[in-house]
Amino acid sequence: MGATTLITVAPTGAESAKSEVPQLPVTLDELVQTAKECEAAGAAVIHVHIRDDEARPTLDLARLRDTVQALREATGLIIQLSTGGAVGDSYEDRLRVLEAGPDACSLTCGTVNFGDEVFMNPWPFMTRLYQRTQELDIVPEFELFDLGHIGALHRLLDAYGPPYGGRVHCDLVMGVPGGMPGDARTLVAAVEALPEGATWSATGIGRTSVPVMFAALSAGGHLRVGMEDTLTYAKGIPVTSNAVLVERAAALARFAQRPPMMADEAREFLGVPSHR
Repeated sequence: MGATTLITVAPTGAESAKSEVPQLPVTLDELVQTAKECEAAGAAVIHVHIRDDEARPTLDLARLRDTVQALREATGLIIQLSTGGAVGDSYEDRLRVLEAGPDACSLTCGTVNFGDEVFMNPWPFMTRLYQRTQELDIVPEFELFDLGHIGALHRLLDAYGPPYGGRVHCDLVMGVPGGMPGDARTLVAAVEALPEGATWSATGIGRTSVPVMFAALSAGGHLRVGMEDTLTYAKGIPVTSNAVLVERAAALARFAQRPPMMADEAREFLGVPSHR
């Protein structure tokens, strides 16, 4: 069990509407302010989705580049861009995200039912995305929504070798309607199936957020929290900011005697270079 806990914050996502969740950070200024608050609260990685001027999800490359630059200037956080985008974004647009020059990116290891929709990640797209991360020196985080995705991860590593940076780090995304449930039994099964030497975080969607945090900490894993994943702090209590979710994760990590990992330590842990 590690001595510290990596905390990733996913502040925006592509699912929630600003009109319904006014505290969601969607402008560049809001995102930078959120990033600063979350870094101060104990986050070391920020998982980034961006929005356009109408607060709609976008993969606009110029806007992504501006976002990476602004976050890099304002914080020491590891900048991880989503290559998932919104359900329905084209494969080419999702691949182009890497050209914005992030430290890291998400790489989802399979297709999954996502509520009423389907989040498409067929094998040929996965392999193109993975090889592109290797070419561009970007550290991938393997997003696993189901146990079958772990089999696909093994296949990917067997076929194309280790990722840039040499560390295999995964995120177990639990509790999505259509993916694996967010409970301790499933978390243990998933962790046991991971490649040897892999490190992992876990994300509980919605009401599974807190149980998954406890399960992850007890099993020696790391945490991802944020308004992409949950909008309620407790039953009937809306989340007021991403920072309060990071503060709770950091407090639980300290209770577990594994305090939050600082960004410099996180770079070494994930195989991310200290500067671009």
